Amino acid sequence: MIRVGIVGGTGYTGVELLRLLALHPQVELRAITSRADTGMAVSQMFPSLRGHVNLCFCHPEEAHLDQCDLVFFATPNGIAMQQVRALLDAGVRVIDLAADFRIRDVAVWEKWYGMSHACPDLVAEAVYGLPEVNREQIRQARLVANPGCYPTAVQLGFIPLLEAGLVDVSSLIADTKSGVSGAGRKAEVGILFSEASDNFKAYGVAGHRHLPEIRQGLARVAQHEVGLTFVPHLTPMIRGIHATLYGRLKHDADLQALFEQRYSGEAFVDVMPAGSHPETRSVRGANHCRIAVHQPQQGNTVVVLSVIDNLVKGAAGQAVQNMNIMFGLPETMALTNVPLLP
Repeated sequence: MIRVGIVGGTGYTGVELLRLLALHPQVELRAITSRADTGMAVSQMFPSLRGHVNLCFCHPEEAHLDQCDLVFFATPNGIAMQQVRALLDAGVRVIDLAADFRIRDVAVWEKWYGMSHACPDLVAEAVYGLPEVNREQIRQARLVANPGCYPTAVQLGFIPLLEAGLVDVSSLIADTKSGVSGAGRKAEVGILFSEASDNFKAYGVAGHRHLPEIRQGLARVAQHEVGLTFVPHLTPMIRGIHATLYGRLKHDADLQALFEQRYSGEAFVDVMPAGSHPETRSVRGANHCRIAVHQPQQGNTVVVLSVIDNLVKGAAGQAVQNMNIMFGLPETMALTNVPLLP
């Protein structure tokens, strides 16, 4: 059994992690921390977990996380980097669901996140946890940086094109939409029901924190710097990300075959039949990315449609997928649930 601790279990990512781990046959949940809610039963805050998680939230100093085999950080940015070194020194493996270890260039990270990095030396060791790219490195990792939600959808959509050298990397476009749960479980005017419902808007056009993460991942695949225009939007739904991706083709190719071959062995990437239009509800609650590739009017523009559940493949589900890889378990363990519909 894998003894697991969770730091920061009160947000949407935390409760999603608990939902998945509660039914994992090889996981023993040892501690779930929260400074503000110490002593409260997890099932009191999240009644959906009644009968599945019988622990109470505990203070981080009383959690004995050094006795775990693996610790997940489902915390705001800047928390994990303060605590990771002590856990690694104690032999504990770590998966950080925040952004502390995603960006290799520490100066770039500090610019976008507005703080000094507490352990820049560990950034070089951290493995970026996108299994479809870094599976072998994840197997041996002590520290995994779980990708962001937008970066997961965008990278999985562009990767086959970049690996094949099919598109002009100087002018990629990612037009993305997210449900409000992507903003986290907090009181904020912009995500109140009366503000977000019956509304649709772009945000972060001048620059979004996920932009350098996406550029880094795409550049690594292309082996060349990329020019990317990334525009996120907030949609009036709870879960889901839809990424519409555009690239300028350099030459003709069988795009459908390219995508099908690239992801033929991937349990969590579904390349849909030609002409398909994947919907966010088709992945709700599941660790899947569904992709369709189009070449409108057989022109020189390729359009890729990529959908994920931002809380699952975009966060907690991918973290569990990484855990399975790290501990030599079947990658799909506890992640085979069918998406919810309607």
